[in-house]
Amino acid sequence: MRLQSIELSGFKSFAKKTALQFDTAITAIVGPNGSGKSNVAESFRFVLGEQSMKSMRGKRGEDMIWNGSSAVPRAGRASVKLIFDNSDRALSLDFDQASLERTVHRDGVNDYALNGSSVRLRDIQALLSQANIGASGHHIISQGEADRVLSASARERREMIEDALGLTGYLYKREEAERKLDKTAENMREVEAVRRELGPHLKFLQSQVKKIENAERLREELAVSYTDYLSREHWYLKSARAELQEERGAEHQRKELDTKIAHLRAGLEKKHDKGSDELIALEERARKSRSRRESLVRELGGVEGELRAQARMGSEEGTVPMREARSFGEKIVQLAEGAQWQELLTFARSFLQKLTSGGEVARAKEELEAKKRVLESEIKTLEIEEAQVGQQLAALRQKIESDKDASRDAERELFAAMAERSSLESALALLRSKEESLMREEERFKEEVREAGALLQKIPEYEGQMVVEDESRGAQEERRRKLERLKIRLEEAGLGNSGEILKEHQETVERDAFLTRELQDLEASAQSLRVLIEDLTKTLETRFVDGIGLINKEFDEYFKLMFGGGSASLQVTKEQKIKRGVELGEDEGGEQEDVEVEEGVEISVALPHKRIKGLHMLSGGERALTSIALIFAMSQVNPPPFLILDETDAALDEANSRRYGDMIENLAKKSQLILITHNRETMSRAGVLYGVTMGSDGTSKLLSVKFEEALAVAK
Repeated sequence: MRLQSIELSGFKSFAKKTALQFDTAITAIVGPNGSGKSNVAESFRFVLGEQSMKSMRGKRGEDMIWNGSSAVPRAGRASVKLIFDNSDRALSLDFDQASLERTVHRDGVNDYALNGSSVRLRDIQALLSQANIGASGHHIISQGEADRVLSASARERREMIEDALGLTGYLYKREEAERKLDKTAENMREVEAVRRELGPHLKFLQSQVKKIENAERLREELAVSYTDYLSREHWYLKSARAELQEERGAEHQRKELDTKIAHLRAGLEKKHDKGSDELIALEERARKSRSRRESLVRELGGVEGELRAQARMGSEEGTVPMREARSFGEKIVQLAEGAQWQELLTFARSFLQKLTSGGEVARAKEELEAKKRVLESEIKTLEIEEAQVGQQLAALRQKIESDKDASRDAERELFAAMAERSSLESALALLRSKEESLMREEERFKEEVREAGALLQKIPEYEGQMVVEDESRGAQEERRRKLERLKIRLEEAGLGNSGEILKEHQETVERDAFLTRELQDLEASAQSLRVLIEDLTKTLETRFVDGIGLINKEFDEYFKLMFGGGSASLQVTKEQKIKRGVELGEDEGGEQEDVEVEEGVEISVALPHKRIKGLHMLSGGERALTSIALIFAMSQVNPPPFLILDETDAALDEANSRRYGDMIENLAKKSQLILITHNRETMSRAGVLYGVTMGSDGTSKLLSVKFEEALAVAK
């Protein structure tokens, strides 16, 4: 890569556009003091990204802009453009020519361009580091700065040498990796903080999900129990209904007897006597007694039903589920619309039993049991009365039969028909009682089916189940009580918003898993960055140590050349420094202190024929020669594309100037040299001379001069 030209426009004293071509290995810029020739060196610093205004003899960006004169108005901006031949692709650009430009405006804003495209300063620095070029350091040495490499601290001197050895690119990469590592660590802390915040909520949701899962298990258990219970109840009711249907023939038989008795009575109306009237009266009395007993039996069945309902609801501790309350309302309306007042009263009493407290339940139970005892007593009395009337009827019939003769077959037939009807009516009364009981059980079964559908969100499959067990109703009642206990437990578990909870739990689990994966990815990224930093550090250390060895060899040779003997070398130093950390609490020991190892480079010199061992003992001229020897040594080890020396030869005498000129010619074999000088010996080594003068308008002008003319200007 070769430097082709530099173009200044509005930069400091170069108010007008000025271009310098670099076609030879050594270019010298000459001119009187105050002409602005050092501004050329500063323009190189500027365009290469120097951020220190002090190093460019200014305080702010505006100081870089032509400030005007009586003849030439001030400029609104300053720009400098460097053009490189990039045919060898030393810069990673797919162009044969690389153009770098920096522009500063009066408001202090800076613009950077690469081949006309806007870029960042960081992009410029990273690109130039590939070719061992920086904004300042070893390859731009201005007047008075040659001694900087000697007066710098050990740490600053190490940085200069790293820059000279071309390690800047590695340093940029390491700094970038360290920034990424810090950012990754920050991201990890943020992710961990989010996970810590998420933890309690996830734990709560997990407990809720566990409850839901327990409730689901209860629901499954309830479904199994419901299927078993409903299958058995369905089979029982179906069988009971079939048995009742078989017994329905007695009703038709009784109707036939009623017709026969009516016909026989009609034929005997004219023949009846006192015995017949008494018999009819007894028969009527028996019928009324039987009717009253049947009524009391039905009432007793209702009381027993209430007692069973009370016992069942007593196990539910007086609570009434919402669905049952809703069903109660629907049932009340249904019974009221059908004017079934007795059933409505029984059903209402049964339901209200669920709402009573412990004492009320006990009192209600006592009242029902007392009523049951009264009814049972009345039924027993009626049964005795029926038995007595039956005995009287039998005696009367026997008496009548004994008094009647064989001609009275019609009466005997009537009495036989009435006796048969009486027997049938007893059987029919029992059948009606069974019918009413079966209807209540069928209604309760329908209610259970509806409730099962509401609880399980589907109707259990019970109709296709075959049940062949012959067991008592007590076993089925025990299954029903188990169902009630399961329903109570299910209601206590609660499944109201289980869908939303499960969804939120799933989303939270997925988010936690995502954060865990992200944390793992960040940790893997951090580990990769740590490995990269370690590798870069090892590479830097290896190359730095190797470079120090090479520089030491060149430094010693140049030093001997400049001083006619003696020796000079660089030594790598490591110094431990205590770095103050954050303040800790009293219990933690106060303030934390970190020990930091600072690495640097020290210079050791020994002049010939003198007992001088340290830099502080050197004279001004000796320091200048030492600094030049070191700068040239650094440039020989890793030659930059170009080297700018701004009057670094000002303090040299004639003999040392010749040695300086010889070293320049040697350096020019590896780097382009741009020399700002007054030294004739230095000028004589240049292929091209540029003369800078200050015009009457206060602006710097570039002149093409011959070597002889340049010497005259230098005087």
